[in-house]
Amino acid sequence: MEAAFWHQRWADNQIGFHQSAPTPLMLKHWSSLDVPAGSRVLVPLCGKSLDMAWLASQGHRVLGVELSRTAVEQFFAEHGLTPAIEESYYGLHYRAGPIEIIVGDAFGLDADALRDCAAVFDRAAIIALPPELRVRYADELYARLPAGCRGLLITLEYPQDERAGPPFSVSEDEVHARFDREWNVERIDRRPIPSDNPGFIGGVSKLDTAVYTLHKR
Repeated sequence: MEAAFWHQRWADNQIGFHQSAPTPLMLKHWSSLDVPAGSRVLVPLCGKSLDMAWLASQGHRVLGVELSRTAVEQFFAEHGLTPAIEESYYGLHYRAGPIEIIVGDAFGLDADALRDCAAVFDRAAIIALPPELRVRYADELYARLPAGCRGLLITLEYPQDERAGPPFSVSEDEVHARFDREWNVERIDRRPIPSDNPGFIGGVSKLDTAVYTLHKR
């Protein structure tokens, strides 16, 4: 998707992807990664996700990256935080306590920017990208994360021909195709999302969510 698409979504407050509470499947499965307290956790395409505040509450340092400055400013304002702001090659850095969010392009983060990330949490990033960008996402951003990095990846699966994304359907076969070369991948959960669930997306006949752990070799 073009950057302008996401800027317009935030400008129009069309942010149905934003959750009013931390992701339940993250709360259930994060501990399975055994990420030490104090570790830095990357949250790509983070928006103003409450997951970042929860990760910080677990003793982690959070590095978010988000195209929309509006989303980033709303995150800090809604948490009563006054961030320090500075500019770098990567974009504008907003920092408050253990949380840093870069207003910039996730594809612009190089290995140096990600060198101390011990983990990555992805709930709404890979499913926000069309197929050609998902290839780049794995081959560029994930490839720059250091060896030993652990990840929790949450996807959606539905008949793609029934609806144009985002969010896009990302199958288990695709997850393995994108990540197996450099990561150990294990699916640890899959469950249907009922049609009366607030997280159900319209226009599809069925919707599943799946959870994977990743470990970079």
